[in-house]
Order: sequence, then structure tokens, then C-alpha cells
Amino acid sequence: MPTEQMTNANKPLSTEGRTYHIETRSGEVSNRILTVGDPKRAQKMASYLDKILFTHSSHRGFLTITGLYKGLPISVVAIGMGLSMMDFFVRESRMVVEGPLSIVRFGSCGSICQATSGDVIVAKSAFAIGRNYAFFEEGKGEPYLLWKPVEADKDLTRVVQRKLSEAVGAEHVFAGSVGNADSFYGSQGRIGTDFYDCNEGLLDRIREKYEDASALEMESHMLFHLAQASTGAKNMGRPSIRTACALMVFADRTGNKFISPEDSERLVGIAARAVFDALVEDMPTQEGLHPAAGSVWEDEM
Repeated sequence: MPTEQMTNANKPLSTEGRTYHIETRSGEVSNRILTVGDPKRAQKMASYLDKILFTHSSHRGFLTITGLYKGLPISVVAIGMGLSMMDFFVRESRMVVEGPLSIVRFGSCGSICQATSGDVIVAKSAFAIGRNYAFFEEGKGEPYLLWKPVEADKDLTRVVQRKLSEAVGAEHVFAGSVGNADSFYGSQGRIGTDFYDCNEGLLDRIREKYEDASALEMESHMLFHLAQASTGAKNMGRPSIRTACALMVFADRTGNKFISPEDSERLVGIAARAVFDALVEDMPTQEGLHPAAGSVWEDEM
């Protein structure tokens, strides 16, 4: 249930200035954001911050942790799964943060390239995969729609890839285009008998259409799309929102392998500092960013 009275049905903000789903207000979210799906992963990665200043779990399941790393504010936000949750997160973060945003998603994926469980795939771009309801209900078109890839920010992606290569070894870091499916099962080509999904040839179709297709997941296309669709004025020559994405390979869809809990835990710990270092290198000062006055980091700067 909502915890505060909302003042506007079109752009819901509470009387305290908090957004409806994430429940954060101005000064609680940094311009540098690491976003993940799993709240336990968020807590694990946030433990590598030098100091935690703010933690909040919303009634819609979003977890926000803001702290300091090398003297600069960084937020870690767990959003759950799916493109709708990514939409809530990006839009509501934009509502409460002044200045440009740099957002890195560190998530999990199923590999459809040479990368195997325990490796990392950096998304240079992302394409959308959607179930075509007209096919299932009216017999029209293909059962799944495939959209043109949207590019990640090249500069931020380059820094993230370099930092992760240094941390886990370049031989374990791959790069390519990733598919953002609207579901975990049907739209990612997982074959089952409980539902009529008509997805037996989907992975082959994806590989044929996108030469550098490397992974399947559920959030990055929406992240990249909203960054490109953002209307904020450029600050310091930067777009309003810049984004990158790196994915742990949990499921090797080619070799039919799945990561162990121990390897997942180890990889998250190694990657945390690498992504934080990338965000700090990308935005090395607070100049032109959200003002410290009234923020949770005001007394630390």
C-alpha cells in the first residue's frame, strides 16, 4: 500500500516529494547509479561502498542504497525483473535527480554465444523480443516480434568493459548485442508443453537476424531506449542519461549449464568494485551534478 498521499495522478509524487513506486525524493539518489534485479545482490554490492548513508525498501519492492565510494556518492538500486520495472526505475530516478545520470546495469543472462556460466557479457546494444499476441489470437504475422537494436553509451560501456576485464580477466569478458525479452520463458525460447508458445525456432531466428547476438535477458533494451528518449538538456556536453550494461552468465543456453551459487557470489563481489570504479572514472567530480545541500551526502562532502 502507498505510504504517503500522492499529489498528482499524472506524475505521482507524495507531499514529501517521494516517487510512487521507488519512494525516493531529491537528495536520496545519486547521479551515479548501479542497478541490479536481486535485492540480495544489491546488498552484497553495496557492502563494498566505503560508507552507507541511506537505505530504503519501497512498498513496490524497490531497494535503494546510497553511499560513498572514494569520496563520491553512488546509489545501488534493486528493481526486480522486467522492462516495466526498469521503466519505473529510470523515470522515477530522473524525477528526483538534478544533472546528468550515469546508470550501469549489472544483471544476469542466458548466453547464446561462446560465453559460458561464470563469464560476463558487456552489452554494446540491446534489441527487444516481444510475444506477438496477434499471431496467437488471430494467426497474423510471426509469433515473436524482433526490434532494431538500441546502442548503449559507447564511452561508459568502454570504461565498464575495461574495469571488468581487469577484475575478472579479459578472457572471461565478452561483448555483443543482447536480447531484452518480455518474458523469461516463451520469449527466450525455453521449450515447454504447458503452454502453446510456438518458439521452437526462436533462438535460430535471433542468431540469424543479429550477427553479434550474445545473450538474452529482460531489462537492458528499455534502459538504453529511455536513455535515448530522455529530453533533459545536455550537461557538460553529456546526454541527460548515459547507460551501460554488464551481465553475469547464469545460464549457458548452448551448453545447458547453470552457474553455481558459490560462483555467483564470488563474481558479484569481484564486479562490485569494478563497476563502482567505472562510475567514478566516468563522473570524477560533483561539478554540475545534484547539489549536496539537503542530500544524504551533504555532511560528507
